[in-house]
Amino acid sequence: MTKIGYAAALEQFHPTELLNYCQIAEKSGFRGVLAADHFQPWVPQQGQSAFVYSWLGALGTMTKSDFGPGVTCPSFRYHPAVIAQAAATLAAMFPGRFWLGLGAGEALNEQVVGGVWPDSLTRLEMLIESVEIIQKLLSGKKARYRGKYFTLNPTKLYTLPTKPIPIYIAATGPQTLEFTGRVCDGLITPGASPDKLRAILASFAKGAEAVGKDPQKMAKLLQLHISWAETYEEALQNALLEWPNGGMNFPKQDIRSPDDFAAMAKLVRPENFKDRVLISADLDEHRQHLQSFLDLGFDQIYLHNVGRNQEAFLKVFGAKIIPNLKSCEGKSN
Repeated sequence: MTKIGYAAALEQFHPTELLNYCQIAEKSGFRGVLAADHFQPWVPQQGQSAFVYSWLGALGTMTKSDFGPGVTCPSFRYHPAVIAQAAATLAAMFPGRFWLGLGAGEALNEQVVGGVWPDSLTRLEMLIESVEIIQKLLSGKKARYRGKYFTLNPTKLYTLPTKPIPIYIAATGPQTLEFTGRVCDGLITPGASPDKLRAILASFAKGAEAVGKDPQKMAKLLQLHISWAETYEEALQNALLEWPNGGMNFPKQDIRSPDDFAAMAKLVRPENFKDRVLISADLDEHRQHLQSFLDLGFDQIYLHNVGRNQEAFLKVFGAKIIPNLKSCEGKSN
C-alpha cells in the first residue's frame, strides 16, 4: 500500500500555523509529513524559514504519523555529527516514526555560513563522507573519521533510538542515485516528467541491485508541488506569486539569494510549470496526476499545494482524492 503525505513548506508558513495544517492533514487522511529544511525562503514573499529540527520535535507531539526533513544538507551549515545527534534524539523520542532525509545542498541555504561554494561533484563527495559519519554514529559504537572533507574525533552517541533510522537521499543525477541505492534505505526526488522519473528509478535500482538489495522493497518518496484552487485563474496566480521557483526549469543549486530568485521570477510564464507544478481547479485531473506517479512505483507521495489555501486543499483532497486512488492508504472502495 502506498500513501499520500503532506509536504510542510516551512519556507512559506509560520511554524505554528504549519503545525495546525499538519494536524488537519492527518485528520483528513494524509499520512506522514516531509518538512522543508531551509535557512531562507526561495523568494521573499514566501516569508518564513523556521528551524526544522525544533519544529519536528513539536510535530511529533502533535501528530501520530511518521515524519522527516526533506531534506537536510549535512555538509555546510551542520557538521554530520550534529545531524546524527539530532536524528537519534527525534527517533528516540518518537520510536519508529522519524526518518532522515539528506541531500547535497543548495547555496540558498548553505552559503549563509560563507566559504567557497563547491561544484556538484565535490558536494556529492562531501555528502558521501557525511553519510558514512552519520551511519557510524547511529550504530551506537564509538567512531572516528578522517576524510578529505570531515573529521570526527573518537566519540559515540549516548541517546539512541530502539529502532534503526531509515536514511533517504534526495537525488536526480545518476551518480547520486546509484550511491543512494547502494548505501541508503530509500530515495527522495521531486516531481518531473514520466520519462525522467523512470530514468531516476532505474538508476536507483541499478545501485541497489549492485549490492544485492531489492529496490522494490526500498522506500521511494516523491515530493510533488501542485496548485489547486476553486478556479484555474486563482490556481495560476498562486503558482506565479507564491511559488515561481516551481517554474524555473534549470538547476538552482548555485543561486544564493531570495532576491536573485525574485528577479528571475519575473521571467516565469505559465507554460514553464509544465511537468513541474500541475495548475488546475479540476479535482479529477489532480487525481489522475497523482495516480500516474503511484503507477510509476512511488510508494510515498508528499503533496504541497503552493497557495495559501492550505486548509481547503487538505480537506478537499482528503475527502475526494485520497480515497479514490488505487493501492493507497485511505482508499474507500
